[in-house]
This record gives sequence, C-alpha cells and structure tokens, in this order.
Amino acid sequence: MKNDKSKSAGPTGKSGLSRRGFLRGAGLTTAGTMVLNSGVMAFEAKPATGHAYGPDAVTIEMKVNGEMKAMIVEPRTTLATALRDHLQLTGTKVVCDRGSCSACTVWLAGKPVNSCMTLALDVGDREVETIESLASDGNLHPLQETFISHDASQCGYCTPGMIMSAAYLLKTNPDPTLEDVKKATRGNLCRCGTYPHVFKATLEAAKKMK
Repeated sequence: MKNDKSKSAGPTGKSGLSRRGFLRGAGLTTAGTMVLNSGVMAFEAKPATGHAYGPDAVTIEMKVNGEMKAMIVEPRTTLATALRDHLQLTGTKVVCDRGSCSACTVWLAGKPVNSCMTLALDVGDREVETIESLASDGNLHPLQETFISHDASQCGYCTPGMIMSAAYLLKTNPDPTLEDVKKATRGNLCRCGTYPHVFKATLEAAKKMK
C-alpha cells in the first residue's frame, strides 16, 4: 500500500509549488529587480512619427554637382549606389561598403561623408558633390594634378575618396601642415601604402592654390 502522505503531495511537493513554477517565479522576480535598479520603466508603445517609405521604389530628386537629378530608388538604396548605378557617376568607389575605408567619400552639404553609409532618401535638399565635380572647364583640380605628378595613386580604388578628403582640407585650410594632412586623411585606407605620396601631393597642391 502506497504512503498517503507522498500521494497527497502530488507533483507539486509538500509546499504546493512545482519546481517549474518556482524557477519561473524566481526568474520574473530577478528580471523585475533588474528593471527597477536600472531605472528602466515600461511605457506604452507609441506609433512612430514621420513619413514611411517602402517597400516599393519611390521617385526622389537630389542636387548632384550643381544639377537636379531625378531617380527611382528602393528605400534601402545608399547614396553610393544611387550615384554609381542610377546616375553613372562611377568616380565614387565602393570598397568595404560598411564605412570603414572612406573610398566612397563625397561631399554632402559641403562636408565629407561616407556615401555607402548614407541612404539616398536621407539626402533631401542637401547638395552632393562627387570627384567628378572637382575638374572644371576641362582642367583638373590642382590636387588631381599633384596626385598624378607624385604618383599618389596605384590601384586607384582609394584615390577618389582620398582626393575628396584632401580637397576638403584645402578648402577649409589653405595652408595645412603635414600633421593637418595626416589628420584629414586618417580615415582613408590605402592598401597600396601610398600615404607619403598623398601627403606630398596635398602639400604641393596647397602651394599651387595660393
């Protein structure tokens, strides 16, 4: 004959609480304590504000190198892809495609940005300037000329982004030091290792532009 005491305890044991129930309760208590201690409070979710795009392609306009351009792009399209695939401005190069090498550098509202990390939809009414904008009336920018004379480009993938970063420096600082040039191009990676040539080319261009 079975012991009546053990039978009455059932699956919950003497306390009337199962092992699973105990662990679940302990977990909830711990989580609640962590939330309170961290100062994080639960708020009722609110609907997002702003205009939503997608999933279909949309028509956008942007000012590129002084001209208004219209294109149909998917919301996920980056500025680099829009420039290269939609506007055929292939001077801008995509190398790492994750904002690590700055080969895709262009100017947005006059300042250098990584175009692979910028959505085309986010450009809005800000003007985009690419490597193609530096030459004028068939004449190269002084920096482009010194890059050639100092052999500052080898494989060429980093060159457009490097020039755009250095050109921005010369636009904002007409008399840079070597340290200024190094700082301005510190985010531009060159696998070929032509940094000394880039520095010399930039410093000579600064003298030519005075």
